[in-house]
Amino acid sequence: MHQHALSLNSHSFSPQYALSLSNFTLQSPNPLQFRVPYVSSSVCLRSRSSAADVSPVRYTDGSSSIGSLGETGGIVVTEKPIDVATLGNLCVDIVLSVQELPPPSRGERKALMDELSLSPPDKKYWEAGGNCNMAIAAARLGLQCVAIGHVGDEIYGEFLLDVLHEEGIGTVALDGETNAKDASSFCETLICWVLVDPLQRHGFCSRADFKEEPAFGWITDLSDEVKMAIRESKVIFCNGYDFDDFSPGFIMSTIDYATKVGTAIFFDPGPRGKSLSKGTPDERRALSHFLRMSDVLLLTSEEAEALTGIRNPVQAGQEILRNGKGTKWVIVKMGSKGSILVTKSSVSVAPAFKVEVVDTVGCGDSFVAAIALGYIRNMPLVNTLTIANAVGAATAMGCGAGRNVAKRHQVVDLIKASKLNDEENLLKELLAENPETPKVNLLSKGMRKEGSNKEQIEIISMEKVASELLPELEHGRCCVKVSS
Repeated sequence: MHQHALSLNSHSFSPQYALSLSNFTLQSPNPLQFRVPYVSSSVCLRSRSSAADVSPVRYTDGSSSIGSLGETGGIVVTEKPIDVATLGNLCVDIVLSVQELPPPSRGERKALMDELSLSPPDKKYWEAGGNCNMAIAAARLGLQCVAIGHVGDEIYGEFLLDVLHEEGIGTVALDGETNAKDASSFCETLICWVLVDPLQRHGFCSRADFKEEPAFGWITDLSDEVKMAIRESKVIFCNGYDFDDFSPGFIMSTIDYATKVGTAIFFDPGPRGKSLSKGTPDERRALSHFLRMSDVLLLTSEEAEALTGIRNPVQAGQEILRNGKGTKWVIVKMGSKGSILVTKSSVSVAPAFKVEVVDTVGCGDSFVAAIALGYIRNMPLVNTLTIANAVGAATAMGCGAGRNVAKRHQVVDLIKASKLNDEENLLKELLAENPETPKVNLLSKGMRKEGSNKEQIEIISMEKVASELLPELEHGRCCVKVSS
């Protein structure tokens, strides 16, 4: 995920098949924009898994529903042929080594970006960024994905579409009416300059940093094609950077439409959450709408505290659930410590995998891809966290995001090795000053005795979780049944 406004980080740097969607047209008048191989009025999506269910879709606002939710909150009936749609935030990352990162001065950063933009760098420095990271990670886990967004009619847009389609990801164009002024830079593909200094610190900079209005604020309505893509998807993923692309009003209308047609909303505010909470009235209203209406919220522990004023991540998650209208899961990412998943009836805890971290860019995006997998496949909650931690850790072992995010075999290797960080300190931190904690499901390295104890902690061994995940991962199905 790219970061607008200069941000410094101290970390180190298939087979084809057709999904039959009646009247689902993904073609654009511009042959370079949002291409999907066309096969006899069907949308052809390439993936690394077997063909998806292509039975007719039923909606919650129609004569029948999409199906019921399981005890864990995952979708049981998989009648929608697309697993995950991502909204906006499609950009090309250009990763360059620099002797020193630019100062925070807005003017100096703008001058540097203008200088870098004079001529395109060699393609070896280009990579798909933004929500492409999540979509690629999800596709590699066997999910059927569609990226909804806008790219320009130039070499960067063509590159981005080529990468997505090579990964088996469909694309749907978000376009709108533009005037003469809009016809140039306002319609171009977003570029994020990722600058890396000798200490492997990162600086991020894009043209969105220097505009008061969203980059594609002229997109005001959902087209029939976009509506169809949302209706046909089980999950739509949005993040805080969508506010750099679209107006708050457009974002709220998209949330409302997804809710209307029974598509689960995943939202990760990311670093933009803090600025949005202090933004314009429209931005604050849209952020609040996301927090109320999302089915799954993904936050870092710092973000959870900033939103609630509560330091304990379990209590913060419970507070968010109480204030949410449709919220089923609140997931708090705690970096090298691990992650937790809070529902109204339980807290699931999974310590992180021990890996040598090379670059954390894209880890959060990879993590949410696996959370979507667990939600859709109705996995046990601890299994969902475990595979998400593994996918995030596998991405951290490589350099950069885009096509460098985790591959399936890397995830398999991590789960086989089952090297977890210590859960004791993590558990103590979570339970401290939290007498009302509901049932806790704890992933353990195996040193504890499996089962329940007087503290209402259900111990689940890594050995058991691995035995359930590995057969599916190794066979490429990634469809795990709920454990009894």
